[in-house]
Amino acid sequence: MFDFITKRSFLVNLLAAIAMFFLIAVIFFSLLPLITKHGEQQTVPDVKGLKLEEAISKLEAAGFEAEVRDSVYIDSIPPLAVWAQTPDKGAVVKVNRTIHLTVNKTVAPMVAMPDLEGLTFRSAEMMLKSMRLNVGDTIYKPDFATNTVLQQLLNGRTLKAGTMVPEGTSITLILSSGRGNTENPVPDFIGLTYAEAREILSASSLNIGSVIIDPSVSDTANAFVYKQYPTRKNEIGDFNMVRSGESVDLYLSATKPVKDSTAPAAPATEE
Repeated sequence: MFDFITKRSFLVNLLAAIAMFFLIAVIFFSLLPLITKHGEQQTVPDVKGLKLEEAISKLEAAGFEAEVRDSVYIDSIPPLAVWAQTPDKGAVVKVNRTIHLTVNKTVAPMVAMPDLEGLTFRSAEMMLKSMRLNVGDTIYKPDFATNTVLQQLLNGRTLKAGTMVPEGTSITLILSSGRGNTENPVPDFIGLTYAEAREILSASSLNIGSVIIDPSVSDTANAFVYKQYPTRKNEIGDFNMVRSGESVDLYLSATKPVKDSTAPAAPATEE
């Protein structure tokens, strides 16, 4: 059957093989533009913000393929919505090009709450942003360190550093407004319980300084203030003055002190 091949010279067979190779090459490169759809281009549609199923359908209808490449968590868009696409909208690319999508996660990842107390508001804001957390309400309270974070809250309660919270959570910050300009007499805390003294300090926009507790005290909240600094009055009987944001040191005892009742009576008026 193959006698006509085997009986021909090697040179003839070689030339035939070369001719066949070139023929196949010509056919292949002629069909290559058709296979690869060379020259067929399409503008990438905008699918940002769409649900994943809608985005895939829109891309396939335009002649593209879609593939989820990554996921993030953004609290301002719905779960499984497209956050980013590559190539971006408006890019002119080949038909059948794969468009890579970044979608929003369905559940917010948990992150450890940082310790913001003592930081400036700007530093605290940057740290929250780096942890994908948000600044919620800002409440100002008199204190000597102006515009620093005094406390961090979540739902009205103190939020300790290290507590796990969802990304996108809004954190309330208590900030220092600095000391006030108006001076007022130091309140008298002697004989009050520690809980009562704290309420008065808060109402007076004053801070609790050092709290020195006697060893006999077992219930701090109901312990009695027997000494304070600054005192209500100075050595000559004048009121000591404080400004909003300043601190008062309290000394606590289990026994209620006896207050001095020997203050001179007011002079009688002549009729």
